[in-house]
Amino acid sequence: MDIWFVVMELVLLLGGAFMMGALAQRLGQSPIIGYLLAGTIVGPLLFNTTFVNQASELGVALLLFSIGLEFSFKQLIKMGRMAFGGGTLQLVLTILTVSLITVNMFNLPRALTLGAIVAMSSTTIVLRLLVDRVEIDSVKGRTCLAILLLQDIAIVPLVLMVSFFTPAAAEMNIGLHILKVILSVIGLAVVFYLLLYHLAPALLSEAKLFANRELTVLLSITVGFGAAWGAHKLHISPALGAFVAGMLLGESPFATQIRSDIGSMRIIMVTLFFASVGMQAKPMWFIKHLHWVALASVTVLILKTGIIYIVGRLFRLENRQALATGITLSQIGEFSFVLAATARRGGVLEADIVDLIVSVIIVLMLVTPYLIAKADAMTDWLLALILRKRPSALIPSPSGMAEPVNRVLVVGLGPAGRQVAQTLVAQRLEPVIIDVNPKSREYAHQQSLHLHLGDAGQEEVLMHAGLPGVCMVVVTIPDPHAAVRIVEMIRRLRPHVPIAARCRYNRHVADLEGAGADIVVDEEITVGDMLSRQIVDYLMNDSAAVVACRLGGQIPESITEGRL
Repeated sequence: MDIWFVVMELVLLLGGAFMMGALAQRLGQSPIIGYLLAGTIVGPLLFNTTFVNQASELGVALLLFSIGLEFSFKQLIKMGRMAFGGGTLQLVLTILTVSLITVNMFNLPRALTLGAIVAMSSTTIVLRLLVDRVEIDSVKGRTCLAILLLQDIAIVPLVLMVSFFTPAAAEMNIGLHILKVILSVIGLAVVFYLLLYHLAPALLSEAKLFANRELTVLLSITVGFGAAWGAHKLHISPALGAFVAGMLLGESPFATQIRSDIGSMRIIMVTLFFASVGMQAKPMWFIKHLHWVALASVTVLILKTGIIYIVGRLFRLENRQALATGITLSQIGEFSFVLAATARRGGVLEADIVDLIVSVIIVLMLVTPYLIAKADAMTDWLLALILRKRPSALIPSPSGMAEPVNRVLVVGLGPAGRQVAQTLVAQRLEPVIIDVNPKSREYAHQQSLHLHLGDAGQEEVLMHAGLPGVCMVVVTIPDPHAAVRIVEMIRRLRPHVPIAARCRYNRHVADLEGAGADIVVDEEITVGDMLSRQIVDYLMNDSAAVVACRLGGQIPESITEGRL
């Protein structure tokens, strides 16, 4: 195929996504709706079936790579009971419930596959909308995050489960097939582990090399596409390979900076994914089977909302929080496309069933922005209807809200930053450090400090370091121009957070104050004050020095000999 023809198709697809996304934004809707509609409209008109399937597979792989990059095992462990207990219970209950409902219509492998597809929610849409609505640190936001993290990691065994149901797997020795798939995934993970945790850190250990943004971008692109290609060659899902590589990259020492450096590329990945999802829609099939699509969509919404509500109540969430979480996670997510594609290729699900699944996913993704925006209002209305209470009586007490924060963001881990961090720890506060020098990792590890390697002048680095949840920011870097840029960025992202900044030269104090710093420590004035105090202390406590000063700087021999 002519490469320029492919370029033209991509330009048309991205251009359509841009126009429809801009139109949706102008109408006050989520741009995601525009991307989906762009794929639905542009796809059948301009592209053949082969391109649609290839674009969809690439779109899913790129998206799952970006999701893997955001995934954090540390965060999953930190979520504790709700992640491991609540997330696992939600998956198991959903799979079993859907399987029991559909097992009479299909055989057990198909029923379990449908259950796995329905169980997954959309990490991309939900987290993006919760962040935009500043709800990610609420009880609902943290619960959604915990369940989504568990779903993300569960995609690996779920894809393996679906692949075992294929006729090809049934004809093979099942033990050998399982061993082959597991060894393929482990082999892929080992290769990228060695690359990301040994080779790359050795090459980028110097601060100047790490500061070169081109190298980190090239590393991430190589890993993402290389993992998808390697998985394809090993006859496992390219999306699964990309996700595993993204997870490993997300846990690497350079994860924070890499997330920032490929921020623009991630936008393209997400746009291509949702446009490719829209391209899979079949408008005529949708219209012809509208009643089945509507019935399935409503059933999924009610079923998932109810199951997640039950899970939330079992884990001691209040009625309002549990139901709002259920409504927020009631859609079917992007990982379901991986499961559906695996099932379609392997002959587990027929084309009509896959078309129904795709149609339901698109419908639910289209309504998700509205469901999340109205989740609290819908929760109040439903609980008022069920419990016969006024909506105002259902609002939780302050104890049910987000936990108070005691984290302080410290920019720079030089001598000044280390002193600040030690002082904060002594005061039982939690310092979160951002530093661009890879050599800071050793000190941070020794002192058990939470360090993010990256440039604090970039929005993505600040957000990944937890800027929305800190109670104060301290900028300790010596470069005055970089400090001003960082303070301006922080003030734009957090208009009311207190900011303290170090100023190396007196002439830059006004610049930092103008940028938004509440406290500016002027090194020249501070050094002058400290010198003055120490000189006075020295003179007042050393009688020999006092006599020398009174004699005009001439020190008698008796003083130097210790005989005053």
